[in-house]
Amino acid sequence: MQPDPLPFTSIPLPVLLLNHEGFIIRTNEQAMVRLDLSDRRLVGVHLSSIFEPDEAVQHLLDSVIGRGEEVSNHDLLQRPNNAPFSLHGGPMEEGAAIILVPEANRQSVDQHAHHREMAETVARIALEMAHEVKNPLAALRGATQWLSEQSLPEGCKEATDMMMSEIERIRERIDSFLLLGPRAPIDMQPINIHTMIDEVCAASGDVELRRVYDPSLPDIQGLPARLRQVFENLWRNALESGASWIEWQTRVATGVNLPGHHGTVIEAAIRDNGRGIPAAVREHMFEPFVTAKERGSGLGLAIAQRVMLNHGGRIVVNTQTEQTCFVLQFPMASH
Repeated sequence: MQPDPLPFTSIPLPVLLLNHEGFIIRTNEQAMVRLDLSDRRLVGVHLSSIFEPDEAVQHLLDSVIGRGEEVSNHDLLQRPNNAPFSLHGGPMEEGAAIILVPEANRQSVDQHAHHREMAETVARIALEMAHEVKNPLAALRGATQWLSEQSLPEGCKEATDMMMSEIERIRERIDSFLLLGPRAPIDMQPINIHTMIDEVCAASGDVELRRVYDPSLPDIQGLPARLRQVFENLWRNALESGASWIEWQTRVATGVNLPGHHGTVIEAAIRDNGRGIPAAVREHMFEPFVTAKERGSGLGLAIAQRVMLNHGGRIVVNTQTEQTCFVLQFPMASH
């Protein structure tokens, strides 16, 4: 038996296979879902019967089938509903393979690229801050340690111990900033996502804490200290929003693709009924120095996004008038 020349089942994108005349001879389930058409209504139909304008479709076919080029067109519309699509075509022995990218997916890709660019900016800022503070902090630590070894009046020992503790806390945070660097080592470890959430939310105060967990989820791979900072940031933001309840939900995401990952995606969502995010901030909330808080630095979410990107994932936000929902998306490790 000859191997399948185009293993559609392994392609997580909508794909159409055309013959040399531009008629569809094969499709996959993702394409049928995106186009809202059955296999019976697609196979045997010319590509120009699905997309318009005719001139653009013909130019794509001439380039891919006629000249054997790889071509993209971002200005095509599906008939008859005028839904915008990008089509990416490449030559194959049968004729051509066409990958469909709906407008919503294109916006998601563009947004991901923008977030990565912002994350790189955050990394540069964090590294600069860390290097500037590290040397004077080391001098302050040495002076405090020397002071604690002297004969001091009653009560001063407690003060120097407190100073040393705070210096160590600052040093740990600076070291975490240094981990944002592009060459920073990521010592991946298995992490139980539910255990981390429970630890972060151990002190929930008067807020009603809801947990909707999928107990079948496997561990994710990551650097515990870095990911804990992400969970703590989102938890702290929810608490400071004035919410009466906060809900964590975990699940396997369906229909979600992460750039560079073609497998299953795990989601951890935190939802609250707090004040919500001002409209003026929503589109820029992952950029450095953007904040709705009076005393916020505007770096918390930007750093959190950088950490997620370093782990092959991302943060997305769904916000309504009375609810805010941040979703952490992680690639499921392949075994």
